[in-house]
Amino acid sequence: MRSPIIARLLRKPLAWAILACLLALGVAESCRAQVPEPALQYKALLIRVAQAEWGLDAPVAVFAAQVHQESAWNPNAVSRVGAAGLAQFMPATARWMPSVRSSLADPQPFNPAWALQALAAYNHWLYARTPARYTPRDRMWVALRSYNGGLGHWQAEAASTGLAQPTRAQVDEACGKARRAALHCRENLGYPHRILVVLQPRYLSWGPGL
Repeated sequence: MRSPIIARLLRKPLAWAILACLLALGVAESCRAQVPEPALQYKALLIRVAQAEWGLDAPVAVFAAQVHQESAWNPNAVSRVGAAGLAQFMPATARWMPSVRSSLADPQPFNPAWALQALAAYNHWLYARTPARYTPRDRMWVALRSYNGGLGHWQAEAASTGLAQPTRAQVDEACGKARRAALHCRENLGYPHRILVVLQPRYLSWGPGL
């Protein structure tokens, strides 16, 4: 039970303001505490390459969360299917990246500078091909699904709805109804959710989010 003294204090606006501040600070500290130590050495680099590609309002928090999801900030990570480095590029995608940005010639997925620049550039390339009518957050959702599972699969599922302008949710519902095998939908739909909803809050102190 709440003590009489605390009850009287909480009737005062100033007390409520102080309590709100303390709670906010607690949440902020909790989020910062969940950023793994290895991430900190790449913070400045990620901010720099993201802003170079996207501008000063680059969604840095999204990209930091994406790296967290992809490799847990391990520059030497290799997945069971051969994806490599901080951004987990497959060899074929890494070889293709110079066609997106000439500065990404000589693919080096294990090089953090190359990997983070490639991640920002590939996300920008994908984002530019999402429906302009969507909100920025929904466009990023589509870009992230495409990063994980291929833009062509998303476009085929959008077409499979039979709608001229399907919503993001309607295309999500069509997952597995075109070229993508339905068994991959749980991972592909979970990918943007984990990045934007679960992990992004941890990195909001690094820069803008969505």
